[in-house]
Amino acid sequence: MDDHLLGWLKTLDEERLARILANRPDAIAPPWPRRLGTLAQRLGNGFAVMEALRALPLPALEVVEAALALGDQVGSAELARFLRVPEEAPAPWLALLSDHALAWQDDEGRIRIAGALARWWTSPCGLGEPLARYLDSWTVSADALRSLARSLGLPAGSKRRTAAAIAEVLSDAGRVTALLTRAPEGTARLLEGFAWDGPVSDVDGGRFVVPGSPEKWAADHGLLFRPSWNVAEMPREVALALRGPDYRPPFTPDPPDLATLPVDPETVDHLMTLAAPHVVERCAAMLENTAKTPLPLLKAGGVGVREVRRVARETGCDEDETRLLLEVCAVARLLAWDEPAGGLVPTDRFDRWRLDDAPARLRVLLAAWWRMERSSLRRTRGKYGTVLGDDPAGAAVARIRRAVLGVLARLPASTACTDTGGLVRLVHWHAPLLDPALLAECTPGVLEEARLLGLVVHGAVTDLGRALAALDAGAGDEGDDSCPAVEHDPGLVECSTRAMASVRRSALFGADLTAVVTGPPSTELAALLDRAAERESRGTASVWRFTPASVRGALDAGHTADGLLADLAEAGTVPQPLEYLVRDVARRHGEVTVTAVACIVQASDPALLAEIAAHRRLSRLGLRLLAPTVLASSVPAERTLAALRENGYAPVPVDDTGEITVRRTRIEEPQDGGRLILLPGGQVAELDQPVHSLAEPAPDPREHARRLLATGCEGGQAPGRTWAVIGRMASRLPTAQQSLLGFVVDRGVRAAITLADGLTATISHGELRSGVLDAWCEEAGDYLEFPLSDIVEVRGAYA
Repeated sequence: MDDHLLGWLKTLDEERLARILANRPDAIAPPWPRRLGTLAQRLGNGFAVMEALRALPLPALEVVEAALALGDQVGSAELARFLRVPEEAPAPWLALLSDHALAWQDDEGRIRIAGALARWWTSPCGLGEPLARYLDSWTVSADALRSLARSLGLPAGSKRRTAAAIAEVLSDAGRVTALLTRAPEGTARLLEGFAWDGPVSDVDGGRFVVPGSPEKWAADHGLLFRPSWNVAEMPREVALALRGPDYRPPFTPDPPDLATLPVDPETVDHLMTLAAPHVVERCAAMLENTAKTPLPLLKAGGVGVREVRRVARETGCDEDETRLLLEVCAVARLLAWDEPAGGLVPTDRFDRWRLDDAPARLRVLLAAWWRMERSSLRRTRGKYGTVLGDDPAGAAVARIRRAVLGVLARLPASTACTDTGGLVRLVHWHAPLLDPALLAECTPGVLEEARLLGLVVHGAVTDLGRALAALDAGAGDEGDDSCPAVEHDPGLVECSTRAMASVRRSALFGADLTAVVTGPPSTELAALLDRAAERESRGTASVWRFTPASVRGALDAGHTADGLLADLAEAGTVPQPLEYLVRDVARRHGEVTVTAVACIVQASDPALLAEIAAHRRLSRLGLRLLAPTVLASSVPAERTLAALRENGYAPVPVDDTGEITVRRTRIEEPQDGGRLILLPGGQVAELDQPVHSLAEPAPDPREHARRLLATGCEGGQAPGRTWAVIGRMASRLPTAQQSLLGFVVDRGVRAAITLADGLTATISHGELRSGVLDAWCEEAGDYLEFPLSDIVEVRGAYA
């Protein structure tokens, strides 16, 4: 635990602490910390620190880097001088770092950096370790220090005084410059490389023992140190001295300019209300298509280009739209691998999804896109990646998507971005830890995906996009089945309802056998017209044309003439020519029939076949006499063979060529028929039943700040007494279970306990007081007290 951080937290008032907790919600995630000491551990956790750092803009990181380069004793005035800016310039960024518990000023005004951040940033500003680390090292003897002092023209003294004198000389740019005037030729060039491109570099170790070489001279004068034979390092103070008095670390407090244009807000809103319903409708059409024709996967994983083009052609989408919707549906668990079908098919979740209202369906798709760890329309060397293939960038792609939309959402309303390159630079300023090359590669694809989803129009963010951009913290991971924080967010609910308000549920049927929908059609209307007619155009108005073939397709799908006309009548007034067409096609529908036959039973004796056909115990086979010597069975050959043998007959199987075959009996493995979900790389996993639950309310930072300040750091079981208390008070437990309960207290592990009255609970993070175990109860979502004497069983609980 960072003692400086804990000491600083103790000095904060409720307002300051609440501000930190609001910026670092991970620190008060359940089970929330009881005391400031536990809070300091969470705030100082390395992974948590790095996640907090991702949310900060470039100037904040530059201030931290400059402070780390100056060392632990730096103050705000010294930092400003180092950055060559007025003292008030770094102040807002220091305040931002303080509000995230990443850097703060102690009582003496010194800037303290979170320990995890200092350990991660090993070479701030490209500088090495402080000189004191080398001079005070146990590997440097007193004789070596005296030899170094003589080389620098310094008098020898105690080890501490000698080290201080050496540090004073090597930290002075003027004295280092004067020192280099006596160096062998090539020394300045050697040291310049370490000063600007170091601080660590591979070297030829033999050169450091050659008299008169630049390497040996630099090492003899303390300008380079070698931790190993072929590696040399330059101390921080030496590098700063060589860079000269005019050097200043980068500091860009102002964001880069972005070229923008004003746009008509009504146009943006109108195009959003066209794009959003279109996404839901096309998504439903695509899933219906995969229900009819499962989508196979490549051996290497993912969906092939041919299949993508086939789905696009059959559903009326373009290829880009199909690529995006396939991946969004897979992440939303609407589409999954099914082994018996041999391809991707709609899941049970799709059946529930299409019964939801249109705004809810849209939010499911947006939430899936928001957490998706692939960019469907990202081009690498001019080519798209494989649909649903593995993307090594993974979570970085999702962070880039959220950063790009977040930066666009910062623009004033009705303002459009006109420069993608400028947008990339601005996003990097707001999120400097993103890989610049990956950011530049993904941004055009992200913008195109957002346009297809109705989140961006002509470079301007729509209200739907702004509502989604505000949900960065609740985006979730791609592996999450759902994200209630996004799907049920009130702001997104309102915007999605408005985005879907323009859908049309009626059509204009013409005497020329066309149907026109003046606006985005509802999913149900589009599905009905797609089944019975051929779509001719889409856009502001969509047009379908009824033909004998299209009507016959609807009848083939199970519609009757009366039923189809009734469904069409609900959508609009059906003209007489359309009614005549439907009834005429229905009249000729079924003139030729096709019967499915599972297998054929043949015999040369017609009497024998007649006996088999009339056999009462064989009625379940559905035998029908096609000819005097041919019977048709409605069940597969293996089951027909088994039934005939059970009833005293002696049939033999015949293959497709007419040859009699004898096969070994094959034991069929049971199939559960469950749906499977697609994972990156073409892997699959079982799809659990979804749990529809609203998002848990976020912890209140002010309430937790008030509680933590009231509790302070006191409380809890005294160290070393855990086992004695549990052994004495939890007398109903065997020794092994007492030990497990002790780990709940000392190490915060999870365990399931059973009380004397039969109640069970899953607990962790326990504390002992007065014969009672005060522990976090997962079922209650709070800390509860359990008398040790009432605990009758303790079992391991695994996440």
